[in-house]
Amino acid sequence: MAKGRKNGLYRGISDELSALMRTGWADTERNDLRPGEQAAHAARRRAALSALFPGERLVVPSGGLRTRSNDTHYPFRPYTGYVHLTGDQARDGALVLEPRADGGHDAHCYQLPRDSRDSDEFWTGMTAELWMGRRRSLAESEQVLGLPCRDIRTISEDLADSGAPTRVVRGHAPAVEAALVTDEDRDAELEEALSGLRLVKDAWEIGELRRAVDSTVRGFTDVVRELSQAVATSERWIEGTFFRRARVEGNDVGYGSICAAGEHATIMHWTENDGPVRPGELLLLDAGVETRTLYTADVTRTLPISGTFTPVQRKVYDAVYEAQEAGMAAVKPGARYRDFHDAAQWSMTERLVAWGFVEGPVERAFELGLQRRFTMAGTGHMLGLDVHDCARARNEDYVGGVLEPGMVLTVEPGLYFQPDDLSVPEEWRGIGVRIEDDLVVTADGYENLSDALPRSADEVEAWMRKFAG
Repeated sequence: MAKGRKNGLYRGISDELSALMRTGWADTERNDLRPGEQAAHAARRRAALSALFPGERLVVPSGGLRTRSNDTHYPFRPYTGYVHLTGDQARDGALVLEPRADGGHDAHCYQLPRDSRDSDEFWTGMTAELWMGRRRSLAESEQVLGLPCRDIRTISEDLADSGAPTRVVRGHAPAVEAALVTDEDRDAELEEALSGLRLVKDAWEIGELRRAVDSTVRGFTDVVRELSQAVATSERWIEGTFFRRARVEGNDVGYGSICAAGEHATIMHWTENDGPVRPGELLLLDAGVETRTLYTADVTRTLPISGTFTPVQRKVYDAVYEAQEAGMAAVKPGARYRDFHDAAQWSMTERLVAWGFVEGPVERAFELGLQRRFTMAGTGHMLGLDVHDCARARNEDYVGGVLEPGMVLTVEPGLYFQPDDLSVPEEWRGIGVRIEDDLVVTADGYENLSDALPRSADEVEAWMRKFAG
């Protein structure tokens, strides 16, 4: 009796079954594959990384499956830095840049090869090819990635043979980390550099972000069309409606969709999405489609569920709209990254002081940050392969830096009046409004990638009337 893992009702693998499973399979190897559309761009990014770390070996893993419960896994999503440098999305991979004696690096990609049909491995495990789908062979990956590819199962032995100083991105491949002797601070510098490389997007990346935003716009339109169904059910109808668009046109949602109706709109990261959707209240929808190349949009609109803002809702909405206008006007090359945040926050501080919710004068309130009781978060962030892209970049290059053409960021001011906030009149409590758009910095200002969605209160109401009835 051949050895085998017990699985359900089966007790083992007979020799006859093992022999049967190893025969009669067609050769599916392909030698006609072309380099992927990211291959040339990824090569330039690797060259830029190489120049930052001369004489050092760099290891960037893709990551592996993570357990969701018992023997089931979360959908796999590779480490962003790995995708950026390779264009690859395979699990259990690693990019290695090996320093050359004459300068520069030789790059190769470790991959999990196809399961051999000469053993039972291709059909007996929960992560085997026959269970999870065909993988590329190493030769096929070389064609697609434009990189020499090696068997990931040899990486620990291979890396142990080199005396080059080494850095590795931690937290994605424990077995690889265990085979290396590295310094935690130096490893963190590598991850910092990978984030920094993504601060300015190339034309291909901006095209992918444009595609993500366009799909997101269609997803928001889907939601408005089906809003009556959400009223009859819950926020989960909205979540499912947008998710359908994300899966049909892209890879997934770029982050957990926030489908926040009523007082849930005052919760910054409401992702339970299980509350009622009631006419007369607001719906704050914060969602983004992730493309099949893993670039994500991040857009927010706040909609009157009945199709028309109440006077107080419109007062809050108009204040947020004006703050967003002020923030976007500050987005231009050479401006400090903080300028658009400060402009939007100043605008909202003025409104809060005028309403009597924050003690003035405005200069004092702004300096002390008193507006944050109602604005809560920052006004935006970089956007790209991660919804909060470049988060590990050096502070002086990101938050403390200046804007350059090719940077892509969100501008998303908001005002949130908590349902239990006794400092504001009762009719204001439970109102949350955020407006968020995705901007690319251009040579003379910015382009709003998501401007196909209405923003002003009048435009939103007119847009929703198109789907009424």
